[in-house]
Amino acid sequence: MEQIKLNNELSISRLVQGVWRLADWDYSKKLVEELVEGCLELGIDTFDHADIYGDYACEELFGKALPSSLKQKLKIVTKCGIKLVSDKRPDHYVKHYDTSFEHIVWSAENSLKAMGIEAIDVLLIHRPDPFINPNEVARAFSQLKAQGKVKHFGVSNFLPSQFKALQAALDFKLVTNQIEISAIALHEFDNGSIDLCQELNMHPMAWSPLGGGSIFNAQTHRMMTLKNVLHKIGDNHGATIDQVMYAWLLAHPAGIIPVIGSGKLARIKAAADAVEIKLSRQEWFEIWVASKGQSVP
Repeated sequence: MEQIKLNNELSISRLVQGVWRLADWDYSKKLVEELVEGCLELGIDTFDHADIYGDYACEELFGKALPSSLKQKLKIVTKCGIKLVSDKRPDHYVKHYDTSFEHIVWSAENSLKAMGIEAIDVLLIHRPDPFINPNEVARAFSQLKAQGKVKHFGVSNFLPSQFKALQAALDFKLVTNQIEISAIALHEFDNGSIDLCQELNMHPMAWSPLGGGSIFNAQTHRMMTLKNVLHKIGDNHGATIDQVMYAWLLAHPAGIIPVIGSGKLARIKAAADAVEIKLSRQEWFEIWVASKGQSVP
């Protein structure tokens, strides 16, 4: 599988494996290791985490399951900035965001400890924080970078104005914005996020690239229409509808990087095979029109 450059210093796999459901999968250490090794065999070397996943459990589960020799082959993306109400965080009495200098630094160091790694490849601010101080975030990022604890930085779910405000405080470029993009969720095309990524020559990461699987149980007219179109195009390419949804993202000139959510190696392999599916422009727009529920102007 090809690598895609986030900047001159970092390339990641064209598809990223997400592990936010790792605690729900209830895998043994052996099964986690086999899953990671299977991903590597497919060319997927990049794994997406967040401190809060699995009620603050997934990073540690991942770290304890893998030997150091295997971790050295991986590129790690993780996120910080959300504080959940949890028995593991008894001082949190309301869910809130925290992008303070102290919390970002503590979160990064805690993620390193939980995963048993020496450096995070990409650290993302998980959600826009209405109480954010961009200069404080910049100070935390700069310190972590200078200490070699985090190599690169980005954001997740930021609108263009929020992205620009943070970028203006930094001496180095953010490398990605991880946003919700799928053939079902088109709002990032409408709010300017995709436009900004292309303006900056920055590759967005797409969480929930299959729309949370809602297409498989389509109920509304719009979803049933979209499902039928995906089936038709899939038949033309000898592909399943989920593969067509991956191919639809991969075809876009912005270089969208889908984050796979499944823990089943067969489903991950199907996603990897979608890299070879080349949709025509008309097929791409056929999916767009079905999702929008209206033809292009």
